[in-house]
Amino acid sequence: MHVNRQPFLLFLALVTITWSLVNVPPSGLSALPPSEARVTRVSNYVELSHPTRAPQRASVNDIVDQETVVRTGKDSHAELTLSDETVVRLASNTAFSFNNGTRNLNLAEGAVLVQTPKSASGATIHATSVAAAITGTTVMIEYHPGACKFLVLEGTGRLYRPGHVGDSVLVGPGQVVIGNPNAAVSDPVNFDIARFVKTSRLLVGLRPLRSEKMILAESQKQQREKSKKNLIETNLVIFGGGTQVSLVGQAPATTHPAPNPSPEAARASQ
Repeated sequence: MHVNRQPFLLFLALVTITWSLVNVPPSGLSALPPSEARVTRVSNYVELSHPTRAPQRASVNDIVDQETVVRTGKDSHAELTLSDETVVRLASNTAFSFNNGTRNLNLAEGAVLVQTPKSASGATIHATSVAAAITGTTVMIEYHPGACKFLVLEGTGRLYRPGHVGDSVLVGPGQVVIGNPNAAVSDPVNFDIARFVKTSRLLVGLRPLRSEKMILAESQKQQREKSKKNLIETNLVIFGGGTQVSLVGQAPATTHPAPNPSPEAARASQ
């Protein structure tokens, strides 16, 4: 009996092609060793500075190795994607480096938004005297001498001071810790996730993060808590970046300053 093998061979070819497409590494990222990252976005002036090489201007698809300091200028932004698909977005006037993959993400000054996939092993963000441990989380951390801000959009992170046993706090979605990095870590307070998402230059107009649906879910959960009066709007607002808290309402705004605010982290109300 004669069997027409052509449809069967065509089926096998389609299966092979489909399998290959599914297993193609996104943008070649998984081909990167843990000691390297790829520049996936550049806006205005971004510089790559390494201890053993001359500084160079960053471009999309540049490979950044460990200990290279990525510096953003005024009104400039950058995005790095590491081999495990952890995304790091840099605000303006920020200096950032990494080593040992995501084990040590180093923020010398400025603000970064970090999103680690659920499948990744996690990351530790160091900002001189404070650090944040995260796994499968989307967070923003901002540091300036004498001022630090750490907020969580989805997932959970732990903010702590290395070398100070017990000086740490667990920070959940919709919570922010603001304070002096050289003092004991303070308790978290609530901020408006929806307002952050709508106003942050680390999110507005950029490609969606993989955690976008999870962030939206946490925002909707906040809205339900507001409707039940479990969360109540206040007139305390952080305009722009830094840790400067403003009191707004019927009376003229009253400002409570903190040192060296960055122009980039989003407006967050407590």
